[in-house]
Amino acid sequence: MAPRDLPTRDRLVEAGLRVTAPRLAVLDMLETTAGHVTAEEVRRDVLDRIGSVSVQAVYDVLGALTDVGLIRCIDTPGHPARYEARVGDNHHHFVCRRCGTTIDIDCAMGEAPCLVPHALPAGFAVDEAEVTYWGTCVNCTT
Repeated sequence: MAPRDLPTRDRLVEAGLRVTAPRLAVLDMLETTAGHVTAEEVRRDVLDRIGSVSVQAVYDVLGALTDVGLIRCIDTPGHPARYEARVGDNHHHFVCRRCGTTIDIDCAMGEAPCLVPHALPAGFAVDEAEVTYWGTCVNCTT
């Protein structure tokens, strides 16, 4: 995983990806946008940045960036997948059942991977835990 202090172009190269306008635009958008965005939100922003990009190209870029660990996909049932640039810190998420709002929740307890299973078979090693808290956000509660 490329360090976040490198320029976007260098991060793509270090991750083994070709540098293309859509990849630069998508990664830059995710790194400068607070929160968790859908592929459609990414596509609209990238259109503003580079003028032309297909829906398939956006999905291909999101997949490639996820595969090399530059971004993270939060795929929750009943809601569109959301993407974020916050990677490598083993944080968790809260998802509103009504509107799909997704927010970061720092480590649930203890050091990463945050949750230690009690009955892990011998020889298995946990290096990450994904926790999704479900409920209602403040906007949907009122």
